[in-house]
Amino acid sequence: MLHGNKKKQLSRNKNQRNALVKTLAVSLIKYEKIQTTEIKAKVLKTFVEKLITKGKEGDLSAQKLIARRIGPVSASKIIKVLSPKYKERFGGYTRVIKIKTRLSDGTKMAQIEFI
Repeated sequence: MLHGNKKKQLSRNKNQRNALVKTLAVSLIKYEKIQTTEIKAKVLKTFVEKLITKGKEGDLSAQKLIARRIGPVSASKIIKVLSPKYKERFGGYTRVIKIKTRLSDGTKMAQIEFI
């Protein structure tokens, strides 16, 4: 029994879930605003905020860790653009805004963006 397993599974196995979160994170960093389902947005929020907090350190190990997680192009944008923007902030770099449900299947949709 996994009583302490609070991670959202997104109806995927571990490798597919990690790949999904990685591609969503790259899209969010590239466009700075994306629309996705509400649950995916909540999972993505925690992932991206941890990366930006790590990017605020700015040392070589932080850069390598971020590049390993999301790739070198997105990592350089985090290090050079996003992390300096949030130097004085202690968290809450993104916001999730609920929008209309999707007509085809009625899924709750949300828009995630940087503040």
